[in-house]
Amino acid sequence: MADAGVLAGLDIGTTGCKISVFSESGELLGGAYEAYTAESEPTLLHPNAVRCAVRSVLRRAALAHPAIAAVGVTSFGETFALLDEHEEPLMPAMLYTDPHGREECEALCGKLGPEKILAITGLSPAPMYSLPKLMWVQKNRPEIWARVKRIALMQDFITGYLTGTYQIDCSLATRTMAFDLSSLAFSGTMLDAAEVPRALLSDPVPTGTCAGKIRRSLADEVCLRPDTLILSVSHDQVAAAIGSGVLDETKTVDGAGTVECITPVFRRYDPKAMARSSYCIVPFPDGQFVTYAFTYTGGALVSWFAENLAGRAAAQAKTAGGSIYDILEKAAPDAPTGLMVLPHFAGSATPFMDPGSKGTILGLTLAHTEADLYRACMEGVCYEMRLNQEKLLEAGIPLAPLRATGGGAKSRLWMQMKADVLNLPVTRLETPEAGACGSAMLCGIASGAFGSLREAAQAMVREKETFLPRSGMHARYEEIYARYRKLYETVRPLM
Repeated sequence: MADAGVLAGLDIGTTGCKISVFSESGELLGGAYEAYTAESEPTLLHPNAVRCAVRSVLRRAALAHPAIAAVGVTSFGETFALLDEHEEPLMPAMLYTDPHGREECEALCGKLGPEKILAITGLSPAPMYSLPKLMWVQKNRPEIWARVKRIALMQDFITGYLTGTYQIDCSLATRTMAFDLSSLAFSGTMLDAAEVPRALLSDPVPTGTCAGKIRRSLADEVCLRPDTLILSVSHDQVAAAIGSGVLDETKTVDGAGTVECITPVFRRYDPKAMARSSYCIVPFPDGQFVTYAFTYTGGALVSWFAENLAGRAAAQAKTAGGSIYDILEKAAPDAPTGLMVLPHFAGSATPFMDPGSKGTILGLTLAHTEADLYRACMEGVCYEMRLNQEKLLEAGIPLAPLRATGGGAKSRLWMQMKADVLNLPVTRLETPEAGACGSAMLCGIASGAFGSLREAAQAMVREKETFLPRSGMHARYEEIYARYRKLYETVRPLM
């Protein structure tokens, strides 16, 4: 291992950006967060707000850690900036939640057919992706479209701004619905159908490709060394897998954050079975792929309950001190509640992808307590992921033992529950900020600190505690899950 200085991961999120700084041994040294200036419309994000926040966190990190050798950039997907000849944004960017693009997506399906789009892109067509929204801009903002000289998603928008080199990691490029999985290049078929010139898009590159050194003028402004390397890392979920040491089919990452997302690695799959359950196919290092099995309300559901409905625990926390979550965890029984919570409180993700679905709690009696409901919310998320486990297996992708990251991984109750419901070992990691750690690992390779991802993972990823499935508890959960499998189709017609 070479001495290459400290390593940083820059994560571009939907509401703010965060930088985390690591030593080569995986120790989190510090970081900074900056929220964006809010747009009047919640589905919009101004690219200039992102640039300002990036400059702020880079400067704060560099002042605290002058030896930063490399910065890896990850971002959320789909959202793009339209730039003029001076690399200035022409309009606010549309988030994936923006409603525009539905008619354009239908038009694309009419031209090519959803099966062909799936075969090319690995995606089931949806208006959330970049291409339908680009078509909407063409049709509805022709005066803006005529001035567009570059289209960049948030990762290549920032790496281009920092270095002058516009390139996009392949895993993020898939989120455009214009990327050809077989050739790892933008698809002429998709772009021609959408009438989007290929020359406007950045060059696709493998995960972790160096874009170059930071521009000298920016280096001075943000106090980074002029030889600091900037890397195009990946889509944020791919970085979380890498930062969890999930590098092949023997492990699966469980991102237990606001959104619950399980990301398995695989080489072979049944594309039709993947499409039936709305699973995307995303390039991953070493010729592999990942997909995202997720529910929008993982930790968000648990937080919603604790902050809004757990009045007794909140009062106890206020008078006696301590965390409301600790109080609820201690009071929750170590047994299935028998309640069924459909965790679609913000619509459903995989396998249904139904934004109109609503949350449901079934089976309540006067005997149930707030601790029972707290546990039932966790169970509902686990059952939803058990359903995804079943659908993934139908597509030829068995889940491997889980490595859990995110705020939900702090809950021993929830980790044991996941092990029991999924019948898999669940290991929570000491590694903080898995996505940023994955970025730092790739930075370490680029700067000479590590020779490979496996060497980087050995140095930087640390296991904390493993929860083993209990056969008796799994059998009890399976009885309830057999009913849960029917829950969505039963209640959806009523909502």
